[in-house]
Amino acid sequence: MPSSPPIAIVTGSSRGIGRDAVLRLAERGVSSIVTYHSGRAVANEVVELVRQAGAKAVALQLDVGQANSFARFAADVREALATLGAQRFDYLVNNAGTSSTATLANGTEAELDEIFAIHFKGPFLLTQTLLPLMNDGGRIVNVASGLTRFSFPGRAIYGPIKSAVETLTRYMALELGPRGICVNVVAPGAIATDFSGGVTRDNTDVNKAIASQTALGRVGGPEEVGPVIAALLSDDFRWVNGQRIEVAGGFRL
Repeated sequence: MPSSPPIAIVTGSSRGIGRDAVLRLAERGVSSIVTYHSGRAVANEVVELVRQAGAKAVALQLDVGQANSFARFAADVREALATLGAQRFDYLVNNAGTSSTATLANGTEAELDEIFAIHFKGPFLLTQTLLPLMNDGGRIVNVASGLTRFSFPGRAIYGPIKSAVETLTRYMALELGPRGICVNVVAPGAIATDFSGGVTRDNTDVNKAIASQTALGRVGGPEEVGPVIAALLSDDFRWVNGQRIEVAGGFRL
């Protein structure tokens, strides 16, 4: 790893889990390229919080569901790295995503294609595009879901595609091993954010139901997932590779 301060690219980091990961990385002295889909103002707020923590950040627009934009994004990354005083980055977190409540009965081909493009095709091709800009000895964290281990109604598209992300993680770890790049996957449980319309955070019945099935007796927040991602990117976890880490407080044990 280089002696200069490390740099992370965290997709979908203007809010939720991605935002907290960027802030936890800043506490460790890691600068970040923050990506946002449409919320430029909130992304700028994250950049400012990173600066207040003593690190650097740049915000870039990215739609992970549009693979034809990745070459342009890579060019933007090169410019952002120059702004940060570097030519390459060290960490990649494939976090950006949207929800789906489709069932087997009502799921459409269009929704299947959309969720596949955002959650699998996007991380696959974005990682492929950015690898030439990544330092050897770096780290990648993909974000999957607890729904790959337990099942809920209305997740017949989302859960299986996140399972594919977990399998992809192992293949990434295998193929990138010769470059010394470790790849792991974090699988959050139900987290109180605005994801999926904020249902876990704002719906009292849903919140209580999840808490009742969780060993620690409550739902989690993004501030409990961000530190796990930051830790996996650190040298403390240099010998952890190709692994799934569930962050769900002991849900349905």
